[in-house]
Amino acid sequence: MEDPRDRHDEGGRFYNPYEHLNPDFPIHNLYRLPTSPEFLFQEESLKRHRSVGENITYYTGCGYLAGSIAGGAKGVVDGVRSFEHGDTAKLRVTRLLNASGSTGRRVGNRLGIIGLLYAGFEGAVVYVRDEDDMINSMLAGLGTGLMYKAASGPRAAALAGAIGGLAVGVAVGAKQVLKRYVPI
Repeated sequence: MEDPRDRHDEGGRFYNPYEHLNPDFPIHNLYRLPTSPEFLFQEESLKRHRSVGENITYYTGCGYLAGSIAGGAKGVVDGVRSFEHGDTAKLRVTRLLNASGSTGRRVGNRLGIIGLLYAGFEGAVVYVRDEDDMINSMLAGLGTGLMYKAASGPRAAALAGAIGGLAVGVAVGAKQVLKRYVPI
């Protein structure tokens, strides 16, 4: 007799949530799991990528969170370095919290702004070019670097733009290589 767990068809694969509890348990409660994404509304299945608003929220939030964590860690190190001989425990904790909070907030805000600029530039480039490829990301990185350092002068802005474009190009290229050659 065929084991029902081995059945696969176009509608999905079968799953029994109780199979690992007792091997003698009869297999009556099988659930069909879908193999493709399910959408609540048909319009969602037609979208190729996130909207500009979703990208702004995502990139800004991720940038702020990553910057806050990294800045907080750097602040902890700076706070520990600022300890002096004879400090009380309360004073050490206060220095540690002040250093980690101020550095985390500062770095988080900077990376959040960079994420906001990148999402805006990427949305604009996708709108103008009407294509979805690696060039959009690189142009968005270039524009982000230029805009972020525009107040520092043309030389600093050009350098930051080049660094932004190259960094995004390397990141997108590495992602493509990983998708192609690393089985997940």
